[in-house]
Amino acid sequence: MIGGLTYNFLPFMLLPIYVSLEKIDRRLFDAAADLYSPFAATFRKVILPLSLPGVFAGTLLVFIPATGDFINAHFLGDPKSQRVIGTAVQSQFLNQNNYPSAAGISFVLMAIITTLVLIYTKFMGTEDLA
Repeated sequence: MIGGLTYNFLPFMLLPIYVSLEKIDRRLFDAAADLYSPFAATFRKVILPLSLPGVFAGTLLVFIPATGDFINAHFLGDPKSQRVIGTAVQSQFLNQNNYPSAAGISFVLMAIITTLVLIYTKFMGTEDLA
């Protein structure tokens, strides 16, 4: 199941990171090399800070749909042993016809995701995403 989730959501993480890496000026790498900076230091002090907007966007693009993904757990895993929150909501709606409980679980999940995204944007900042 983990392999299926990775295969499913890997493009949503890689593409924003690729775009943010493409926007980095190549002269910064040359400047770091001229100052005899090893690659590890260049990555830590130049590449990583400038690619954080892409990492931020990719994390949001993966986290939000992955929290409610129940199809991968249904087809790739054993639904009885690997329950995810999306499977619990689907079970409440379709199998048990317990609409208030399913709506409550969905609302709590939505509130948790909204809170986490707001906290994440507060600390990461979104001014460099455009």
